[in-house]
Amino acid sequence: MLAADFLTVLTPRPGTMTAPWLFAFRGNEMLVSENAGLVTLPSAELLPPSCLDIESTHCIGEWRGQTCLALELPAEWTIPGGWQTLALRATYLRLDEPLFWIAGRAFQIVHWDRTHRFCGCCGAPTVLHEGERARLCVRCNLLAYPRISPAIMVLITRGRELLLLRSPNFPPGIYSALAGFVEPGETLEQTVVREVREEVGIEVKNLRYFGSQPWPFPHSLMIAFSAEYASGDVTPDGREVESANWYDIDQLPPLPFPASIAHRLIVSIAKQLR
Repeated sequence: MLAADFLTVLTPRPGTMTAPWLFAFRGNEMLVSENAGLVTLPSAELLPPSCLDIESTHCIGEWRGQTCLALELPAEWTIPGGWQTLALRATYLRLDEPLFWIAGRAFQIVHWDRTHRFCGCCGAPTVLHEGERARLCVRCNLLAYPRISPAIMVLITRGRELLLLRSPNFPPGIYSALAGFVEPGETLEQTVVREVREEVGIEVKNLRYFGSQPWPFPHSLMIAFSAEYASGDVTPDGREVESANWYDIDQLPPLPFPASIAHRLIVSIAKQLR
């Protein structure tokens, strides 16, 4: 989540570009330097001048009095010695946490800009729109805003037990709460009921909102709930869920990494049930 003192701005304010925070990406990886297990961001002097022109950079906000810029590195540019690109997830706990979440914002904006260079309606080129975060079609005037995909997460309880599951996409051994994307026309509550039925075949009751978190992999907004088991037998669908089991709150399996709302949800609900 963004730092409390992060300021959203579209254009740099006077005096905030003396030492900008630079979030430079090549594909899905960010340029960093590593020292003693920690990573740092590049300075303007390291990058080719073409990276920093007004057409190549996105002002994503301001932190600690300096502008935050998101940009994409030219494919032909050779990364200097001592520097490397890392997947954003790999920088967690190795980058100051506020910078990690700002980097997530930067990644989403760079990804959106890269994938909306042409109009999805008529195929003509798009240009950055003045005054708001959008790309404008030069032919039909369609505006394309950064994509945000809402998704629900729900942790289901049964007495002292939590229903935790594994997706085929999870790291080995990790279990988490159930999650799924909101479909057109659905409320968040309807999505919870549908996803639970589809993925594990049970019914839930007493749905409670827990919190939300932007999830930049690549453009989700995760809205988390807790719910109580109502009826049915747990039956994994075999596609989205490969296994699902009830776990006592004192015998939980390995959980997702601590920065995730999934980890906070599971730990918080388990603590409440003790």
